[in-house]
Amino acid sequence: MTDMTVKAFTVWLTGLSGAGKSTIARAFGAHLDNLSLRNQVLDGDELRRTLCRDLGFSKEDRDENIRRIAGLASELNKNNVIAVVAVISPYRAARLMARQQCERFVEVFVDCSLETLTRRDTKGLYRRALAGEIQNFSGISDPYEAPQDPEIYINSAIQSEQESLERVRSRLEELGYLLAAR
Repeated sequence: MTDMTVKAFTVWLTGLSGAGKSTIARAFGAHLDNLSLRNQVLDGDELRRTLCRDLGFSKEDRDENIRRIAGLASELNKNNVIAVVAVISPYRAARLMARQQCERFVEVFVDCSLETLTRRDTKGLYRRALAGEIQNFSGISDPYEAPQDPEIYINSAIQSEQESLERVRSRLEELGYLLAAR
């Protein structure tokens, strides 16, 4: 049974590559499914292959990437679908623009140390970026402007996927986006 008292919103997970944004987003999407709440997970890697495949990694292209994703999230919200966005979104100004596009917006900073990210790096992206083989890599050869005051903070180096999911769920209840489990 769908709880129609929940108004759609956007959960925007930001953080460096490999921090766990997509993993947490998929877990949260499954949690919303279990609550019979309409939702759509928007994964930055997947959207780079479809909606944003014409974009590169310059600052202008990254800003356009975020503009498009925020527009999609906003449209989902207008249709009473919760948008769960997992995208690096390295620039504060672009995240602010996304917040302004989406009426109800919750920023989740998925933080992780560079040491842990390089240890987790199964694709070798950090190794290649540190060696100068990949240009415009957020946190290495391009800036990543960490959120200054996110609604939710997760340190994925020390919090498990389940702990992270619980943090998102409980904080959204505290903020009034989700009803507390009865």
